[in-house]
Amino acid sequence: MPVNIPRFLGQHVLTALENVPAVAILGPRQCGKTTLARDLIANFPNVLYLDLERPLDINRLSDPEALFTENMDRMICIDEIQRVPELFPVMRYVIDLDRRPGRFLILGSASKELIRQSSETLAGRIRYLELTPLLINEVADNVKLKDFWLKGGFPLSWLAANDKDSFEWRLDFVRDFLERDIPMLQMRIPPERIRRLWTMLAHNHGQLLNMASIAGAIGVQGPTIRNYIDLLEGAFMVRRLAPYATNLKKRLVRSPKLYVRDSGVLHTLLNIPDRNTLLGHPVYGRSWEGFCLENILARCQRTVQGSFFRTVRGAEIDLVLEQGSSRIAVEFKVSSAARPSRGFWTALKDLNIERAWIIAPVQESFPLRGARVSSLQDFLNTPDNSDIFL
Repeated sequence: MPVNIPRFLGQHVLTALENVPAVAILGPRQCGKTTLARDLIANFPNVLYLDLERPLDINRLSDPEALFTENMDRMICIDEIQRVPELFPVMRYVIDLDRRPGRFLILGSASKELIRQSSETLAGRIRYLELTPLLINEVADNVKLKDFWLKGGFPLSWLAANDKDSFEWRLDFVRDFLERDIPMLQMRIPPERIRRLWTMLAHNHGQLLNMASIAGAIGVQGPTIRNYIDLLEGAFMVRRLAPYATNLKKRLVRSPKLYVRDSGVLHTLLNIPDRNTLLGHPVYGRSWEGFCLENILARCQRTVQGSFFRTVRGAEIDLVLEQGSSRIAVEFKVSSAARPSRGFWTALKDLNIERAWIIAPVQESFPLRGARVSSLQDFLNTPDNSDIFL
């Protein structure tokens, strides 16, 4: 069932199609890539659409060079292209015959494989754009933030009739990902092992990644766990947030932090079906942190670098957004009281940061010791931050 919710990425895809021969929309399954692509190609007069999950379209690509050259005057949209990576060299050949913009629009659900294959053959010919599940600014203005946080941003989860139906949809999503997508991406990994790892990462959501501890608990070697996490990250299920790099003469934490990217999937892995269960769960505050962090990073321009800052003595900033010489510090507090620890103020001084925000579920923004306490929506919408957001 298509979900026609306007996506802010749409205009950026159209702009890219006017400037480069190939545009790739990457993102997890069921986040709305196909719906967005169909809406966009309706703006073009002559498009050939190929879905590589349809046997008929696979058969049409038995001779891709002939098909592409026969349709040189049309935009070609290819869905789930990671299923047939051998198409990339053919795309390069036909693009080099005619380098005009907007030749190909390709969709993929496996970033690592898609980027690796295409970077070998389409360098200088393609632009990558990531479509996430729905963001807070893409849903209705009167949305209840707490409901959206609970269900997450996958369209069919968010639009389910009630919490129970939403939770059931996400249970199916997790099962299908493990039983269908994992074998497609990596045949030799047992799905149950990935489930155990994914669930363990959910329990450690928002915390420092300890590869050795996880490897011991799963019963495999550290390099194997690293490969498994790479797989989950490449499928847009988890995010590694790097520590901030600085030349300060302080002992800094060097391990990355890891988040389950969609809050609804996080709650499903932890068996949190409703708001009351979430309120009493140890992940409550870290879930809020991850939810806000994803909504912020998804809106940032490609030139913005996101990281966290932490010293071994406890100075800490949840998120540092850096673009050139400009830096913004962001702290996440699940309580409307929004009182950061002393370590936050120490970190601001250490990094000499003047733009500092504390994101909390508050109704109105207010200043606090040189920082600004704000709701997530106000932080995303304020003109003060327009230099970092798309």
